[in-house]
This record gives sequence, C-alpha cells and structure tokens, in this order.
Amino acid sequence: MSRPAPLRTKAPGPPGLPGTPGAAAVAAAFIGTVVGAGFASGQEVWQFFTTFGKFGTLGILLSTALFVFFGLMALRLGERTQARSHAAIVEAVGGGWPGRVLDGLITFFLFGALATMVAGAGAIFEEELGAPALAGNLLLLAATLATVWSGLQGVIGAMRAVTPLLLAMAVGLSLATLSGEGGTPPNFPTDPSAAPLPWWPAAAVLYVSYNMVGAVSVLTPLGGAGTGRAAQLLGATLGGSGLGLALAAIHLALAASEPAATAYKVPMLHVAKHLGPVMGLVYSGVLLAEVYTTAVACLYGLASRIAESGRSVSGKAAFRRVALVTGTASLAAGHLGFAQLVGTFYPLAGLAGLVLLILLAGQVRPLPR
Repeated sequence: MSRPAPLRTKAPGPPGLPGTPGAAAVAAAFIGTVVGAGFASGQEVWQFFTTFGKFGTLGILLSTALFVFFGLMALRLGERTQARSHAAIVEAVGGGWPGRVLDGLITFFLFGALATMVAGAGAIFEEELGAPALAGNLLLLAATLATVWSGLQGVIGAMRAVTPLLLAMAVGLSLATLSGEGGTPPNFPTDPSAAPLPWWPAAAVLYVSYNMVGAVSVLTPLGGAGTGRAAQLLGATLGGSGLGLALAAIHLALAASEPAATAYKVPMLHVAKHLGPVMGLVYSGVLLAEVYTTAVACLYGLASRIAESGRSVSGKAAFRRVALVTGTASLAAGHLGFAQLVGTFYPLAGLAGLVLLILLAGQVRPLPR
C-alpha cells in the first residue's frame, strides 16, 4: 500500500455547521444515514441476518460493535484532517492511486444510492399510495434539495427529527408482533442460501462495509466541524447501538412472521398491515421518511465532494448549484428502475466499503499531525 498523502489545507467547501455538534447530532446522523429503504423495509435484515436463524442475532451483535468502532474512526479522522467531505480521509488513509480509486468508487456509490432512493420514493407512491411514481420522485427530490441547501445544520436537523420515528416504529411493531393478540414467538428459520454470503460473520461484515460508505460521507464532516472527543465516542456508541436495536427489533418481528412476511418485497410493511390498515399507512410514511434521510445524506456527501474538487467552486451559492445539478441527474438515473439500480450499485458499494474498513482499521493509531 502506498504511503498516505500528507494532510493539506482544504479549500472552502459546502456550508458547514455553526457551533459544535454534540453526541445527539452525531448519533442521529449516523442512524439516519444508514436506515434507508432497504433497512426499514426489512429486506436487508432478512437477507443479512434472519436467514441465518439464531446465528443472525449474533451477526447483529457483531454488526453493532463494528458500527460503533468504524463510526468512531470516521469521526476521529474527520477531525484530524478537518474534512469537508469523504475525500480528506480517503486521501489520508489510502494515498496515491488507491485513494483516488476508492474516492471514485465512493462518489459513484453516493450517486447510485441517491438515484435508488429517488426511484424508491416513486415505487412507494405507486405501489402503496396509488399515486404516480413521478410525484414521489419529485417530492422526495424537492425535500432533499431544500434540506441539503440549508447546509450540514439542516441535514443533521432532518436526521434528528426522523430517526426516532424508525426506532419507535421498529420496536413497537416487534413488541406487538411478539406479544399482541395472535402474536407468535420467533421461529428463527434458517436458509443461508438466501443470504449474500453463506457464513453469518462474513454477511455481518459485508453489511457494515457497504453501509459505512454512506455514513462516512456525513460522519467525516461532523468530525471536521469540531465535534469533541467525548461527543465523538458517545455519539458513535449511541448511533451504533441504535442501529443494533433497530436491526434486532426488525429481525425478531420477521422471525415471528415468517414465512408470510418474507414473501413480500417489503416484509415489514406486511407486518404492519397485519396489525391493521392504519398501521400499514403509518409505516408507509415511515418508509418514505427513511428514504428521505438516506437521500439527504447521499446528496450532501456527493455535492460536498464535487464542490470540493472544483477549483473555482466555493461558497454556499456554488454548493447549491452543484446539489441542484446532481439531484436532477439522479432523477434521470432513477428512471432506469429501482430494482436494476439496487442490483448495479450495491455490490460496488460492498467492494468499496470493504476496502474502506480495512484502511480505517489500519489507522487505529493517531495520524501524524
């Protein structure tokens, strides 16, 4: 591996976050970035954990520990490099051409994930609400642009508003499914052939790796915005633990509802509808909210990176123009179809994420000042 590149002073980038971000902001950003459509729908949890039966619970514990560790590493490196985008820490830990390749993969993934979220909003509008898909596409893009244009402060505010909804809904549905009227205990079916990898520890690591690609795009600017060491540690711990709690709740709900729920593209929506049509509508709203938070994180990270790379790009107005152009491009890409986008971009995210985790793990010792 080539020698890490020396740290350099960053040019003016996107609008930042006034004041010092605290642990709550870090935790909300961490959770809100990861819990997108795949997470909240239950598909990711089913494929990466529930298919391994009781061992899937161990996989969730492993993933939780890895989320805490790598989330903290991203924050610490963001602080040390004064990051305005993921490029700073990729350059610091990779250096040379490996860093440039990884930077390109992460940037490419952020665009693909953004397009996937825009397409996903259209799919939810069309399939669950009976509305035109384009209406969902445009509504999500407009809300995402408005949030990103407000800077990192607006991004964190959106995460703090939406994150508790998923945690409360996931835990509530799990408890209602397990102990409510007609509730059944988890039967923990085992079908590793349906998992992306046939060994539960490997599946847990892969799950963390591709989710950290998006999380790094928000956590590193938070570290660079002056988050203190204590807030970094507490925020990463709360964020990783919150993700683990949501994973465990969805895992138990699916295990108790299998095989009926897992026959659907959105298993958790089936679990919610089983408790009543109103609950189904509520969970559809939660799904849209989680798609929105992931889209916000992806667009902010992508626009930050593109704006930073332009020699003449600086300041709030230029950042907003970059976000508008990038968001519009994602709308066009979204018309390729939701399923096709997932199948194309997410394997690349796993590859980039694995490389990123290895590089981050190699930086446990502080970077030279």
